[in-house]
Amino acid sequence: MRRVFLRTFFSEVFYISAKELLINEQIRAEKVRVIGADGSQLGILSLKDALKSANEAGFDLVEMSPNAEPPVCKIMDYGKFLYEKTKKEKESKKKRTTVELKEIKFSCRIDKHDFETKLNHAKRFLGDGNKVKITIVFSGREMNHTDRGYDLMANIKEALVDIGGADKAPSLDGRFMTLVISPKKEEK
Repeated sequence: MRRVFLRTFFSEVFYISAKELLINEQIRAEKVRVIGADGSQLGILSLKDALKSANEAGFDLVEMSPNAEPPVCKIMDYGKFLYEKTKKEKESKKKRTTVELKEIKFSCRIDKHDFETKLNHAKRFLGDGNKVKITIVFSGREMNHTDRGYDLMANIKEALVDIGGADKAPSLDGRFMTLVISPKKEEK
């Protein structure tokens, strides 16, 4: 794949794959449908005439739809087009949110105050839009009383039911019982 290097007015270098958009002399079609800089249809012209009208306007001829018959080309300022395109991409990246997985570990013999403190941490994480992985760690002979772990998980799910919901039922894997809770989607 060939890469085209373009330098804009702001001296930023953009790397565009050659498959994306062809400009000026890169266009290989004999006849093209041309759209003017103001958006008006100029009709089907030969490539030579289309390049001439683009040069007279002081802009570039950009192939917008190469698969059409004949290909559609637009007369525009290509550097400005690329600048606005990258600006839109940066804006969309800013609006994108990442969901993290926060883990909170419990013991099956946790006291009431410690339980409430860890529950408040889980509520804060869910309020921030993150998923919470609840892990109950069994040690020694506690493995004989996994039913206490299931009861604790039921209490946690009940306490967080208004903020988030469990993805699936709690699972026991060795000495660890886990449950993943996702935040509820806000209704608009």
